[in-house]
Order: sequence, then structure tokens, then C-alpha cells
Amino acid sequence: MAFPSIVLASTSRYRRELLERLRLPFDVQAPDIDEMALPLESPRETALRLAREKAVAVAARFPGTVVIGSDQTVDADGVSFVKPMTHDRALAQLQLLQGRSAVFYTAVAVVGPASNNVQEDCVQTTVRFKRIATERLENYLRADQPYDCAGSAKIESLGIALIDSVDSSDPTALIGLPLIRLTSMLAVAGVDVLAQR
Repeated sequence: MAFPSIVLASTSRYRRELLERLRLPFDVQAPDIDEMALPLESPRETALRLAREKAVAVAARFPGTVVIGSDQTVDADGVSFVKPMTHDRALAQLQLLQGRSAVFYTAVAVVGPASNNVQEDCVQTTVRFKRIATERLENYLRADQPYDCAGSAKIESLGIALIDSVDSSDPTALIGLPLIRLTSMLAVAGVDVLAQR
């Protein structure tokens, strides 16, 4: 069976690696949009808007394809966390998260020729962080270098040692792309991931 062309509207290596699990051929394109949150926008609203804008922007350049956009935001008691990009900012994030819960909002949007519109959804994941000494946090940051991860912890790597618990309907959402929800959205867009190839 021939699938419609699939494009991932993201340059995130984490999302690319997750999408590769579905064993579908796809291309990667940078969405080139402004990813700043809007005033008074909740973290969930920001994630949904950015996922949709990424998918729509790339779909405009590649008509007739199935385009996947995704975004993730983090909120801990009203404080939003973005990608730290530096060691010092990552340490500050982890110190603020000590012994607290943070909610990760991972949004996904799919634009496809079979769906005639934008499908979008947001998966919520609640993460409880352990209390860990600063010296050990420094050790972790040197080992994993999670500077491109909002919240500064890679749960798929050594960051798992920073976590007390994770509550989510989709274990892949925290890494950056909720595959359970995505497979249903792809089916609506004309892509059956379990079809014979």
C-alpha cells in the first residue's frame, strides 16, 4: 500500500526518533515560526497553537502531504519552563523543580489530504521530581546535557534518576511526540501504520 507523503514539521531529534518507531518513511522540515508564548496564553494553549502553526506552515509548502506538528510546554505551579540552552539555566530549572510536580503539555497536530482540516490534541503528563543534592544535579547535567529539553531532564536517559513518578496516558508524550494519539490521527489522514507495506 502506498502511503501519502509524510512530513514532520520539526527539527527535534527526539521527535524524529519517536516517529521512526512507526516505521513509516517521512521527511523533516523546519517550520520556521515564532515559538514565543502569547500574553495571557496558558501553557496548554501555547503547545496546541504552536503544534497547529508548525503543521499548517509546512503543509502550505508541501500540499498533498500529511504533515505532523508538535510542541511541548512545561508548567510547575504557574511557572513556565522553556529549553534552558545553557548549563546554568538547566541547573536553575532542576533546582526549582526539586520535590515538586510539573505538568508537561505535549500537543500534536496533523494536516492531511484525507482529513480536510487540522486535527489537534494535547496529552498531559504530570512528573514528580525527587529532591537531589546540587552536586548530583551537576553530575547529571554533565552526563546528559539536556539543554534542549524543557524542564532539563531526559526521562529516556539518565534523567529517569531525577523522577519520583510519571502519570500520563501516553509514555511517549513526555519525550516529545504522543505516538498513541498520533497513530489515530494518522489513520484519519489516510495513513494506517499497520497496513502491509
